[in-house]
Amino acid sequence: MCVAASRGYSKKAIEDYDGRPLMRLPPTHPLAAGAPAFFGDWAELRETYPDAIRSDGMSAWAFLPLTAGGRTAGMCILAYDRPHRFTADERASLTALGGLIAQAFERARLYDIKHQFAQSLQSSLLPRTLPGIPGLEVVARYLPATPGMDIGGDFYDLIRLEETVAAAVIGDVQGHDVTAAALMGQVRTAIHAHATAGANPGEVLAHTNRLLTELAPDRFTSCLYISIDLARGMACVASAGHPPALLRRPGEPARMVASAPGLLLGVDPHTEYVTAQVALPPGSVLALYTDGLIEIPGHDIGEAIGDLAAGFAPSPRRPLTDLAESMIGPVAAVEHRADDIAVLLLRTTQP
Repeated sequence: MCVAASRGYSKKAIEDYDGRPLMRLPPTHPLAAGAPAFFGDWAELRETYPDAIRSDGMSAWAFLPLTAGGRTAGMCILAYDRPHRFTADERASLTALGGLIAQAFERARLYDIKHQFAQSLQSSLLPRTLPGIPGLEVVARYLPATPGMDIGGDFYDLIRLEETVAAAVIGDVQGHDVTAAALMGQVRTAIHAHATAGANPGEVLAHTNRLLTELAPDRFTSCLYISIDLARGMACVASAGHPPALLRRPGEPARMVASAPGLLLGVDPHTEYVTAQVALPPGSVLALYTDGLIEIPGHDIGEAIGDLAAGFAPSPRRPLTDLAESMIGPVAAVEHRADDIAVLLLRTTQP
């Protein structure tokens, strides 16, 4: 057996129990059939279970199988330091307690399965690798919410459109569940399809928006799409309610990339998305991120973005990997993160 948790037992008692073979009981014994069993003194336990061990001088025991949904997950053992006569009321109460504990374990197990499935689904839908594009250095980071929190729908992508043209995308699907993770994959696929078909940034978001209003009318998605033309040194930006990108050009302080924020994807199928042009000379660094990086309960999100911009200080000699770690490091250290985080960094070089 494996001791998962204990209270009141000595360290030696735990060591005695941990790793010990399970009880060998007569087929007729209640425990063998998954029913609770009660032993009022050491002699009674020893008679039923000759291989029993006695730790910490305990003298009476209640064995409560943790069974729920037809599955036994383990056993709760309550021990008394002196002989004890278990009345009918006590046996009923302890049996009910075992059932409650078993149901709690079962709910936790099912939640873990659901969470692991959603996290696996989301990870499989995020790009395994980003395309190599001459003249563009790229680093991406994804940080899931802490265990115990539901999975989110943050995503990022880099799409090669032409020899010197690429599209950087980042977004966040509303909700924290398997549906959000699955919808995230559909959004990424739709954006990729429209982008490679030759649509401009505003058209990509408009086409994807119309699709989402049909697929999931009750789910909304923020998205930022930036087309980067390395030969011209220009970027074209369109936003669907997403936090603005940060830009630092050589010799200039970091600033937010101005763009007309359109409605979230999935709200109105007739929404049009305005684009904005931004100069992007060699050595420029763009930072795209999701709101999990900046949201702090009780703090204004505009101020949080301003603080992020004020601390955004890439240098030509600093690898983007170091910059990415410095951006997510403070958030990664937080014990309980209710939202996942995606960061996409891009630096233009000489193509």
